[in-house]
Amino acid sequence: MSTMKLTKTRVFEGVWEGLLTMADGGKSQPEIEVTHLGQTIEPVEVIENREQGHWVVRVPIPAEAVSDGVQTFLITDADTGETLESFAVLAGDALGDDIRAEVQLLREELDMLKRAFRRHCVETM
Repeated sequence: MSTMKLTKTRVFEGVWEGLLTMADGGKSQPEIEVTHLGQTIEPVEVIENREQGHWVVRVPIPAEAVSDGVQTFLITDADTGETLESFAVLAGDALGDDIRAEVQLLREELDMLKRAFRRHCVETM
C-alpha cells in the first residue's frame, strides 16, 4: 500500500491537475510517471506546496493523444509502480451513445414539439 494519495482537482487548458499527499509526511520529491498506451507522457510537473503540506501534480494532455474513443492515462508511483490515479479523455464517435448527448437530443425534440403545439393552438383558436 502506497503512502501517497493523489486527488484530481481539475482539467484546465489541456492540463490534468491533482493534489498529492503523503501519509508518512515524506519530504523528498516524489517520482511520478504517467503513461498512455504504454508510452510515457512528459513533462510531468510535481510542485511542492510547503505551506499546505502537499504537492501539486500537473500532467499535460498531448494533442496527439486526443482522438476518437476513450483515451486512458495512468498515473503511477515510479518507485513502486503502484497506480495512484487514472483519467480518461473521451472524444468523437464514442460520445454518440453518451447519456448526456441523448438528453440533449431529447431536449431539442421537446422544444420542437412545444413550438409545434403552440403554433397549432394559435391556428385553431
